Amino acid sequence: MIPRIQKRGQRTLGLLYYLYEPGKYEEHIDPHLVASWDHNAPDPGRDGSATLQQLQQLLDQPLENIGESERPKKHVWHLSVRNAAEDRILSDEEWGDIARRMVAAAGIDDPDQGAGCRWAAVRHADDHIHIVATLVREDGYKPDLDHDAARVQAQARALEVELGLRRLNKGDGTAAKRPTSAEHHKAERQGRQRTAREELRETVRRAVAGATSEEEFFDRLAAAGLLIRKRVAPSGDLLGYKVALPDDRNAKDEPVFYPGARLAPDLSLPRIRERWSADSHAPNTAPREPAPSGAASARRRTASAAWQAVLVVEIGDDAVAAAYIAAAGEVLDALAKTSAAHTRSELREAAWAFERASRSHVRAERGHDRALRQAARDLVRSGPALGRGEDGATTAMAIDMLFFLITAAAHWHAKKNHAQQAAAARQAAEHLRAAYQAAAAQPLGALYQRGRRLNRPLRQRQTAVLREALPELAEQILAEPGWYALAATLADTESADHDPAVLLAEAAGQRELGSAESVSDVLVWRLRRAAGLPADTTDVAPEHQGAERSTRRAERPAPGRTGSRSRRQ
Repeated sequence: MIPRIQKRGQRTLGLLYYLYEPGKYEEHIDPHLVASWDHNAPDPGRDGSATLQQLQQLLDQPLENIGESERPKKHVWHLSVRNAAEDRILSDEEWGDIARRMVAAAGIDDPDQGAGCRWAAVRHADDHIHIVATLVREDGYKPDLDHDAARVQAQARALEVELGLRRLNKGDGTAAKRPTSAEHHKAERQGRQRTAREELRETVRRAVAGATSEEEFFDRLAAAGLLIRKRVAPSGDLLGYKVALPDDRNAKDEPVFYPGARLAPDLSLPRIRERWSADSHAPNTAPREPAPSGAASARRRTASAAWQAVLVVEIGDDAVAAAYIAAAGEVLDALAKTSAAHTRSELREAAWAFERASRSHVRAERGHDRALRQAARDLVRSGPALGRGEDGATTAMAIDMLFFLITAAAHWHAKKNHAQQAAAARQAAEHLRAAYQAAAAQPLGALYQRGRRLNRPLRQRQTAVLREALPELAEQILAEPGWYALAATLADTESADHDPAVLLAEAAGQRELGSAESVSDVLVWRLRRAAGLPADTTDVAPEHQGAERSTRRAERPAPGRTGSRSRRQ
């Protein structure tokens, strides 16, 4: 159940005309009253002798009890209450009770208090009602509407339980503003899948992903084709910005501009500047070395940064974890922007869903997330991936690591009782699953075929390695289709001067595997990333992999317990 308080107005009659007329799209069917302040208001929908003017005059009558100067400039209060599409159809009596409880919760009317505001609830569709009220009470006083939105939301959560409706997660005021009904209708007329507000929010988020200065940020906005207006102080300092789609215009054929803060709380210029300022003052960070060229290298760096971020989100300080989660949103935006066609849609949906999970009331301590923000920058600078070969395989590797980071973010939000953010992160993780399956099919298929071609003694040796390193998981992994790809990878790690048993135990022990659909798939990417192996081996014969390894030694992790050993003579 979604209650939404609309903008206050000045014309009660104009709103009543909207509620009782068919509507621009003829969606208003059988408009009629389901409740009112005195249970006896005239109903122009079902009483042929009643008129909209009569209902308006009765609603506005309390205005006559106070002087002209005391009347509120905007006295019309408007609340819509809508159920989910899968909810059962409620009766008029049930909607009437909902209306009475909503106005009581908001402070519009309370029968126990006596003199309240006059209001009426109109139903013109199966799934929602509209409540219109006059913001002057019967005794001439004005109602206390402080926090009315929060109160009606709380009432909606209670009604969902009582009426057996779909239960929505409680909000915390950090969500981006929802598009209005008018914006949705306009998008439909223009054939857009999303409203102009939503398209702008996505474009601005992509522009800020990994950006390090105002100049770069605004250059990206311009390159994306947006119209930009900057708000400049008399001193010449930049105070803010607005953006518009070139073809989104109002009735006067003027572009419709949206300030960054109206797109999302973290897209205001001051909040964006916090990222840049923190990057330049990040604690304990060495100067950033030049990023290697190529989409594959950028994706390898992204996988490594995401891998390290998981531990921070799981056990780190809350403020630092919040920064990493916010930066994860930038990485998803950048990856979606540069992805190949077969993964683009799911990655875009993952980034879109995770946007809600990137903000909470835990204030992010920026700067610690520098590695993730640099990963987003590298992705954007490297340009679009080809979607095949090493590009495609490292994309699968990066998505796999990001899946675990987003899952860790979902767990973190759940522990903080951030219900909406946790749900958004889980939704993003499902889109990442789908994107991973599309990206990993070809490279894992190639590894699978190589594993099938391993001679019997070598495959038996890799089976023994698996049972030695992971005795509790060995039988499960051996039964998975991905075992052959893992066997080929274990053979590659051995050829690359690593002890496969040690490396495998480390790869399995560093992070949880319970959320993985295929444990063998996850271990393949962890091993190949940790050992610096080529992600794609389609055209690389086993005897030539040493040459491939030498080109990637610079990308290996810092020295540590990676299972390296001297090669047996």
